Amino acid sequence: MIKILSLSAVMLLLAACNTTQGPPTASNASSSKTSSANKESSGGMLSGLGTLAGAATSGGSGASSDENKLGAGLDVLKAATVSDTELKSVSLQMRARDDKKNAIAAGPKYAGRLAKLTAKHVNEDGMKLNFKVYQNQSINANASADGSIRFYSGLMDKMTDQELLAIVGHEIGHVKNGHSLSALRVAYLASAGRKAAASSSGAAGALADSDLGSIGEKLLNSQFSQSQETDSDDYGLAFMKKHGYTASAMESAFRKLAAMGSSQTGLDQMMSSHPDSAKRADRVHEKLAQK
Repeated sequence: MIKILSLSAVMLLLAACNTTQGPPTASNASSSKTSSANKESSGGMLSGLGTLAGAATSGGSGASSDENKLGAGLDVLKAATVSDTELKSVSLQMRARDDKKNAIAAGPKYAGRLAKLTAKHVNEDGMKLNFKVYQNQSINANASADGSIRFYSGLMDKMTDQELLAIVGHEIGHVKNGHSLSALRVAYLASAGRKAAASSSGAAGALADSDLGSIGEKLLNSQFSQSQETDSDDYGLAFMKKHGYTASAMESAFRKLAAMGSSQTGLDQMMSSHPDSAKRADRVHEKLAQK
């Protein structure tokens, strides 16, 4: 889905940046109240957009305050209207960057094991997915908007094959339900990477490493909402049943995560605390009992 701002919103944005006024004349005196109201509304909109983007309204570039406001507003406008396809290109670039910065596990213990478990899921529910393992003792797993799903070796050490499959299903749910894409859109809009959308090449062009890092930092610090986590839990449970796996493994995976506690590195990034893992396990247990 492509998010498009209305023409009226664009006009309000541009009007907010036009502060040039002449003296009142007979032709414009009657519209002064309307003009004032429009400026107040438009100014509020620009202020909100500028705050969201972290845009400066003055600087050392030599541009006037109004020009800077216009530039910042257009940056945000471009970023807000970036397409899903362009965002997935950004996601691919970010994942490639992460893969270079992390040690990719090889051999049968991690890479071989995950490849065997996910071989039939590289094309799942209309999505093209890819799976890798980071050689890292964090208890973590994540999925990005382009369909890349990464497990950490620390998590694999703690889980059985069926429990890992339950987590695979959960992570696929974040991709299928658009959660990963929505989180990326917010992170993109709030980062310096939005500048790329204002260029002629668009967001699909190659982003600078610093831009990717800025977006990645915003994304890392974000959390899925309770409803998003619940939706992905439900997707994961349906995934387990669909493929004839042990559905109760999702409950046992959550029980393990709850027992580990939040002291485990990476756990907070993997599983949102809203609700906590124990409550999620209880919910899965109740759903399984409703057969």
